[in-house]
Amino acid sequence: MLLLQSGLSLVQTALDQFVSNVTTALPDLISGLVFLVIAGVFVQLLMWVVKAILKRTIVGESPVYRQFIATVIAVFLWFGVALSFLSIVGLTVIAASLGTATGFLALGVSYALSGMIKDAVAGVYLLRDPDFMPGDTVKAGDVEGVVKSIELRKTRLAVDGNTVVRANGDIEQKWTKLDDET
Repeated sequence: MLLLQSGLSLVQTALDQFVSNVTTALPDLISGLVFLVIAGVFVQLLMWVVKAILKRTIVGESPVYRQFIATVIAVFLWFGVALSFLSIVGLTVIAASLGTATGFLALGVSYALSGMIKDAVAGVYLLRDPDFMPGDTVKAGDVEGVVKSIELRKTRLAVDGNTVVRANGDIEQKWTKLDDET
């Protein structure tokens, strides 16, 4: 009987402590939920603006590129919202740890993908360059041919009936338009 009373007393103490902790944490939790609603509306509004800007700046390109850029921006925004939410509800140590770990992960991924990123950035420049268009005859490095297509990461050149594919990072460094020279 004493053992049963001791067990009930322990359960009652744990339950009282749980209710007390929930009551103490409730204002922070409500603040966090209000923050999530406001941040959600703000992120949706900002993403609408971003998509409108991307539609105007990357005209005629495949919607996949615009969607990719918009998705990357949305991920960064929502990750910031999640870290802020954790801080608001009192989990700052977890938010700091997640932020640091994600920073190191992003650093590793960006290093691993540096060539791809270089080609994509060069591709944006080539896509926007009025002197480098499909149909132009160009010399890029050791290749001389007609530009067939310009994609985000690579450019296709027609050379002697064959298609030669070159990374945009290599082309963007040094190329010459041959149409204007003749």
